[in-house]
Amino acid sequence: MFQENLLNGSHILVTGGGSGLGYSMTRGFLALGAEVTIWGRRRAVLDEAAATLADETGGRIHTDAVDIRDPDAIEAAVDRIWAHKPLTGLVNNAAGNFIAPTESLSPRAFNAIASIVFHGTFMVTNACARRWLDAGDRASVVSILTTWVWTGSPFVVPSAMSKAGLDAMTKSLAVEWGPRGLRFNAIAPGPFPTKGAWDRLMPDTGEDLDQKSRDAIPMKRYGEHSELANLAAFLLADQVAYINGQTIAIDGGQHLNNAGSFAHLWDVTPDQWEQMRAAIETANKRDKAGRA
Repeated sequence: MFQENLLNGSHILVTGGGSGLGYSMTRGFLALGAEVTIWGRRRAVLDEAAATLADETGGRIHTDAVDIRDPDAIEAAVDRIWAHKPLTGLVNNAAGNFIAPTESLSPRAFNAIASIVFHGTFMVTNACARRWLDAGDRASVVSILTTWVWTGSPFVVPSAMSKAGLDAMTKSLAVEWGPRGLRFNAIAPGPFPTKGAWDRLMPDTGEDLDQKSRDAIPMKRYGEHSELANLAAFLLADQVAYINGQTIAIDGGQHLNNAGSFAHLWDVTPDQWEQMRAAIETANKRDKAGRA
């Protein structure tokens, strides 16, 4: 779809780049000539992803294990990047989410999402932007949001609130820092299946929630990772430098057809919620076992 050298000379940071959508976007950027740094909390996952992607694309990729809930860790990691080569682009992709009735959420459960999606994303963005502004550099930031920033979504309120805040950040900084050479845009994906997220958002309970979700999409299918990677590369490219302050949906028209990805869950029974909670806990235990 794009020229192979579209991102030559770029150095892009992808948070949460070792798996899921971050992995797919990183592959796309490398294939288009970018140098990419990926962050995540699990070094082994990052290193394995980097080795695979370097073999596939022949691109230059770097890893750093960074917990974006920790502002000191962010500052130190950004210093390490700039010591090597300043960034030209940032993709805010790191996130977390799970489905639950909102009345069941503890403060800890709420903060588990907000500390990454809301606070962490702002801190990474601000750490990079201060360096760009000090040097007078031009750069592009793309944040991965959701269509819930327009509709809201029941049963994922911490994520919906946090992503809506990042939509406001995108628009606000596009105006504040646009005159100083920084662009801010966002992508609002609909359902793009990934292993980690899908275990928490579409747990296997015996009911075909997957089919209900698919049926709510006018195009009657989920997104393909390459489609999202193409849109992210497009927004990072210098050839579209007049796009600023936009949040672009890529969801097959889903958000026009219902109030968020999980609206269909309003008729789930208490027993079915308990089955989903157990399925999510099982997924979490598998994830923790894989980190050990």
